[in-house]
Amino acid sequence: MTVISPVSGMTGEATSPRPAFAVAAVLLGSFLVGFDTRLFAMALPDLRGAFGLSFNQGAWLNTIATAPQIVVAPAVAWLAATFGIRRVLVWPSIAYAGLSALIPEVRDWDLLLVLHAIRGLLLGVFIPATIMIILRTLPIRWWAPALAIYAFRLAFSQSVGVAIVGFYEQYLGWEWVYWQDVILAPMIGLLVVLGTKRETVNADLWAGGDWGGMALLGASWALIYIALDQGNRLDWFESGLVLSLLLAGGALLIGFIVNEAVVQQPWATHKVISSPNIILAFISILCFDIASISNSLLVPNFLTTVVGLRPEQIGLPIVLGTAIPLTLVMPIAVIMIRRFDIRLSLLIGFVAFAIAGQMGTMITREWSPWTFIPMLMIQAVGQGFTFLAAVVYILANSDPKFATASAAYVQVLRLGGAEMAISLMATWLRQREQLHSYLLGLHVPASSAAVTARVERLASHFAGAGSSAELSHERGVATLADIVSHNANVLAYIDGFRISFWGALAGIVVVAMLGAAPYGPLNPSGRRD
Repeated sequence: MTVISPVSGMTGEATSPRPAFAVAAVLLGSFLVGFDTRLFAMALPDLRGAFGLSFNQGAWLNTIATAPQIVVAPAVAWLAATFGIRRVLVWPSIAYAGLSALIPEVRDWDLLLVLHAIRGLLLGVFIPATIMIILRTLPIRWWAPALAIYAFRLAFSQSVGVAIVGFYEQYLGWEWVYWQDVILAPMIGLLVVLGTKRETVNADLWAGGDWGGMALLGASWALIYIALDQGNRLDWFESGLVLSLLLAGGALLIGFIVNEAVVQQPWATHKVISSPNIILAFISILCFDIASISNSLLVPNFLTTVVGLRPEQIGLPIVLGTAIPLTLVMPIAVIMIRRFDIRLSLLIGFVAFAIAGQMGTMITREWSPWTFIPMLMIQAVGQGFTFLAAVVYILANSDPKFATASAAYVQVLRLGGAEMAISLMATWLRQREQLHSYLLGLHVPASSAAVTARVERLASHFAGAGSSAELSHERGVATLADIVSHNANVLAYIDGFRISFWGALAGIVVVAMLGAAPYGPLNPSGRRD
């Protein structure tokens, strides 16, 4: 038997007396998570220097700061249904602000890990809880625009986050990567108090809580996440740690599946994903994770690692190319979802990603941030249409009685799918760069007269700087090696954009297999059974 929660959150009955404050809480909570995750990743090289960390310590700090989100995120919808949104959000927002104020003053490595782990655990509360604000407190007519805010923050924070990191590091200091939350997090708690009703604890849900299921799902995906995040750096199956984490995570995941099949009151029942439409919609989100990596990873990383620019140098073009067009696209996406078949919005998004991915295969080493503007604008169309349409499609096909289970699976897919795409893409880029370096090197033999002449021309640039002939020659050889490496990286990123292109094409195939969503408040143009 499955728990049927009267406060499952999909009924829209407990509407907020002040929905504007609830929407503001959704907006601020969504952006806080997006910006914090993006800012931390972009500022990590500077944070390593500020905290005095090695490269390996910085990599582990990034992992430990993110993995706890997966532990708690799947269970937040159930916690909100049981204890009420206020209890779930207000106190964590205050604690989060306190930790954000404290961390920049800490230099002890072990304490840094502990504080970042707790901060990540608290951060994992915000996004699932904001979804529950939408479904539990807002009038039904507000759902699609509010979900658009949730989808909007994903791409917006990725693009604007680059500019914010550059601004903080250039004008205010790296500490503001943390200190901004001293202001923002308590504001979320205040908006939640103003925009939601006080709720009593649901004793039935509390008594029948599937604590084992929640612990197994959160722990399993957290271990898998750590393995994925560290896999590229530790060379995957060559590392006993990565292999152990994957095996342990897989074993716990199997335990979760068995638990949900045998317990009397499953928390995340398999019935949620028993519909072919929902399974295909989840697959479409995985395709979105692959297709959108051209925007979230390939473009900024190409500009920083290949071109050699800093965040403050690439922030403005990315904002103009992605954030501003996205602001214009999102209202159009909401209108289209309300007036037309949801699958049309999904199709438009994946087609846009396919076009952008194909454009990325034409990059050269001369491309500057401004050269990417047309591609970024097309990616903004994909970001604006695809994820919003996928989430709305899943909710439109979901049984309202299983709202908390649906939210749990969406959160796992949101975090796990994106991390899987990023980790595999990082490995792909590294391996392709090595392959292209080898293949290009075959055409640069030391005995070639053309290579010798090229080295001499390069060495001549150093001869006038007081260098000896031998030193100038060594510098010429090193410069030629840098040119080969540079071009190998460009070719590797072209291969990365090809993967993004094929991910978009796979998404188009999945959309073609989707059935029409049923008629409902999220899909007024749907089929009427």
